[in-house]
Amino acid sequence: MPRRRCGGPVDAAKWPGAPLRTWWDGGVDAIPDRVKVAVIGAGQAGLSVAFYLRRFELVADEDFVMLDRAPGPGGAWQHRWSSLRLGTAHKVNDLPGMGELGLSFETADRTLPAKEVVADYYGRFEEHYRLNVHRPVDVRRITNDGVDLRIEYDDLSPQPVEELKSRGFFGRRRKTFEAAPPPPVPRGELRAQFLVNATGTWGSPFVPYYPGMGEFRGRHVHTSDFASADDFRDENVVVVGGGTSAIGFMLELEGVASGLTWVSRRPIDWLDRQELDLEGASAAVSRQDEAARAGRALPSVVSGTGVPKNRRIAAGIDRGLLVAKPMFDRIEADRVVWSDGSTAKADAIIWATGFRPELRHLSPLRLREKAGGVTVGQGAAWHDPRIFLAGYGPQASTIGASRAGRMIARQIMAMI
Repeated sequence: MPRRRCGGPVDAAKWPGAPLRTWWDGGVDAIPDRVKVAVIGAGQAGLSVAFYLRRFELVADEDFVMLDRAPGPGGAWQHRWSSLRLGTAHKVNDLPGMGELGLSFETADRTLPAKEVVADYYGRFEEHYRLNVHRPVDVRRITNDGVDLRIEYDDLSPQPVEELKSRGFFGRRRKTFEAAPPPPVPRGELRAQFLVNATGTWGSPFVPYYPGMGEFRGRHVHTSDFASADDFRDENVVVVGGGTSAIGFMLELEGVASGLTWVSRRPIDWLDRQELDLEGASAAVSRQDEAARAGRALPSVVSGTGVPKNRRIAAGIDRGLLVAKPMFDRIEADRVVWSDGSTAKADAIIWATGFRPELRHLSPLRLREKAGGVTVGQGAAWHDPRIFLAGYGPQASTIGASRAGRMIARQIMAMI
């Protein structure tokens, strides 16, 4: 099968087992020009689908191909802040087949950054099941090409820069040199019978608009931009949001920021239990599924599940730290202002306001409904049976993504 060589390295020595790619040529392995199935994204949803495709004896780079924009394994977890640990955020469920490697997030080292643990486990998973993930590759757009889908992508790996040799008359070198222009981004395309979109939400952060945002002299920081609590040392910080990320920021910033204010659009629904129970999770999944089937914008998960109170959170509530104020009315140059005229100083506003599904590359296919979402049932786009959205709506959790992987793989195999 014809293949195109792109760009980007793979550190095969990092993952134990039988490495597939031990080369280093400034480019990722050759991407096939045509496959039966293309999987876009190698987070929990994409890896789950790929696992079941392998179980059906499909071969990576022959029958299916995996493209991932990130520089390494780990999905969105590799971009999270280093202080985040397993057990302090939403539970990370094991991928299907992870037990075969002797790995489980239940027994993972919780003293290490969660981003490192997840990246390590996902990387071993990719190598063990020979998924041949091509990265970093950014899918720009997907269009119809007869019965196939044409997938256009950019190779995001570092490209060699050609040194400009600047010389004057008679071959004498000038004393000044012009900087070499950046090399063009290599582009390619492939065709597939079926597409599994598993791009998640991390690349599409959501920040709601409030009057005065543009006049604010401080920093606007979204969850996706948060790196360390030390970046806010001795500053007045306002944290916006009612989920686990906002709560985690409040706990980390305590004793670091000079002033902390927590605001939420709705009252926090505290649950008197350590973890989310099955009933609460099922109710939230049902609401997500209903919205996905109707083509509506997906509702917030935390608004349907509530927030369990572990011991650390309960202690924060007891000492008055985790007490959310209602949402402010507007933003001024150095503060936020409520409708009653009260204010809180702000050097930085952290927007823990969530994400939206990253679907821009699918826009040429016109899948989005007027209600704001994509109509999806059983993981498939109702308006185009060639397209599956893994990790969308009710499949967004780690356990939901694992179940959806099996369901989507079975549907694809029935049509191949």
